[in-house]
Amino acid sequence: MVKIAPEILLENDHFVVLNKPSGLLSIPDREGKEFSLKQMLQEKYGQIFTVHRLDRDTSGIIVFARDEETHKFLSKAFEERTVEKYYQGIVNGVPPIKQKTVNEPIAENMTKRGVMLIHQRGKQSITDYEVLEEFGKFSLVQFRIHTGRTHQIRVHMQHEGHPIVVDELYGDPKPILVSSFKRNYNLSKSEEEEKPILGRLGLHAARLQFTDAQGVSYNIEAPLPKDMRALLQQLRKRK
Repeated sequence: MVKIAPEILLENDHFVVLNKPSGLLSIPDREGKEFSLKQMLQEKYGQIFTVHRLDRDTSGIIVFARDEETHKFLSKAFEERTVEKYYQGIVNGVPPIKQKTVNEPIAENMTKRGVMLIHQRGKQSITDYEVLEEFGKFSLVQFRIHTGRTHQIRVHMQHEGHPIVVDELYGDPKPILVSSFKRNYNLSKSEEEEKPILGRLGLHAARLQFTDAQGVSYNIEAPLPKDMRALLQQLRKRK
């Protein structure tokens, strides 16, 4: 369930850039039972075109086109990899190599629908990562993806042995509780049980750089959401 409304970071006559909250579908799913960001935008703008998408549980920057020409131009820019896409994520453990390019093909898992895996029959998938901060149990990592495969960062980090936290498909689905890394943690009197500090996938689309059809360059940033910031704050205290 989405508790936060998507924030418009930039809008003009040609496209709209939003900060998508975690838990909201980018576009309608196959069943079409759940409300999506695209439907919200259609109610506001009328015609809207999908340029790229984010996983439901990933928060951050997403772009939709408002006319066919822009849709064509931006879709091509994403395909030709002229768009720079940066993410930040919290992973389990500390990767021993602090900066690395993961170049492993990703394919759909034939036995589990909606799950991806590394396989030679897959499409080329390239992810750069850099460890920004280490906390022993966890690390804050920046990613730049050069291809846009489904679940790309999640699959690549699982392959590296450091999956994104709270990942129900490729890692440990358990929410992160402060008590799991804070000694002598006590519940407050009003709490019956501990609320997770991070209860969803710890991945955020943080920055996007692209040039539009008019030749204007954009460098758009979306700060880390409150839940990811809260977890990092707790981890930094105990570092």
